[in-house]
Amino acid sequence: YGPVVWLKLGSVNTMVIQSPKAAAELFKNHDLPFSDRKDHWPLVITVHTGAYWRILLRSAPRNCTKRIYDAAALRKKCTDKMISWIEEDAASSRARGGSSEVQGAYFLFLMAFNVVGMLSRDVLDMHSEEGHEFFTAMDKFMEWAGKPNVADFLPFLKWLNLLRIKRDMVRYMGLAMSIASRFVMKRIQENQSGRKDKRDFLDLLLNYEGDGKEGPDKFSEKNVTIIILEMFFAVSESTSSTIEWAMAELLRAPNLMKKVKEELGEVIGQCRDVEETDINKLPYLQAVVKETLRLHPAIPLLLPRNTMQDTNYVGYHIPQNTRVLVAWLIGRDPNSWDDPLSFKPERFLGSTVEYRGQHFELIPFGSGQMDVCWLFLGSPNGSPWVG
Repeated sequence: YGPVVWLKLGSVNTMVIQSPKAAAELFKNHDLPFSDRKDHWPLVITVHTGAYWRILLRSAPRNCTKRIYDAAALRKKCTDKMISWIEEDAASSRARGGSSEVQGAYFLFLMAFNVVGMLSRDVLDMHSEEGHEFFTAMDKFMEWAGKPNVADFLPFLKWLNLLRIKRDMVRYMGLAMSIASRFVMKRIQENQSGRKDKRDFLDLLLNYEGDGKEGPDKFSEKNVTIIILEMFFAVSESTSSTIEWAMAELLRAPNLMKKVKEELGEVIGQCRDVEETDINKLPYLQAVVKETLRLHPAIPLLLPRNTMQDTNYVGYHIPQNTRVLVAWLIGRDPNSWDDPLSFKPERFLGSTVEYRGQHFELIPFGSGQMDVCWLFLGSPNGSPWVG
């Protein structure tokens, strides 16, 4: 149907971007007019151009990027703990006469939150009651958020709440907010008592002081909690789904699994774990991650954008409040990828294509100024966790 498709979904004007060229035009030349998200994700970071968003956009690259790389030791510790939890859970199950099957998503959740939530120490573990409550709340919220809601396409039906989706989303988000708020309040109390250990991103948010000319002088406890939750949403979903899809594809293709194991054996050996410093020596593992992100982007349509105003895009008049969907089809475009529906990591060997928003044939995390650094907070490269 071409690089750009126009749909009328109920009463909602919808534009679907289907080619790298069309995506490049959108993100490079029309990023601001297409940056409204006020109707879909009413949190702090993912809304369009409010004062909070501008403050975070300025501070994130300067403060967050360095912290991502400085936190390599923390990510290694979280990975080691996740592995030990899985081993402990499997051993406990066998001791009770059960199978060795474990709930991988739960352990990935705990690891991701410990990496994102504090950036200096663990908060959740497999034995914590809060960990189970938080996992259930976030899992249910993501489940309901992913369900189609007729009221999104026929807004005049919103008041009926026909499928109870909004009610359940509000319920589980409220529970997650309550639990996350406890972590933030605990950190505030620790700081007030004179805590001296190394500061992290949560402290940066709590200690922020503005000039009063743009936005707030300080972030409220509620908004800090929301920011931490949004960071967690971005990282946990991209991390867990990428790892699970990569393992699923490798299990379906034993010959590819063999290649990964052979590379790991040659470079890492049997006596230690994969570390981030090893990644540049593991091109096939990197290729597996890229191919996973191409076929299975963590958020297949990215976070929906709306047009803020009437605008001209590639020769078409796009009215205000048009919903814009990007990403999934671009990774399967036959004009960009040979045999696009097949899982072939080899296509990335010797390739310079990356997934950080500059190569528009591979944009699993989006591009443009709205897609800031916490999309990559889990790790500068997801390969160590897959390895």
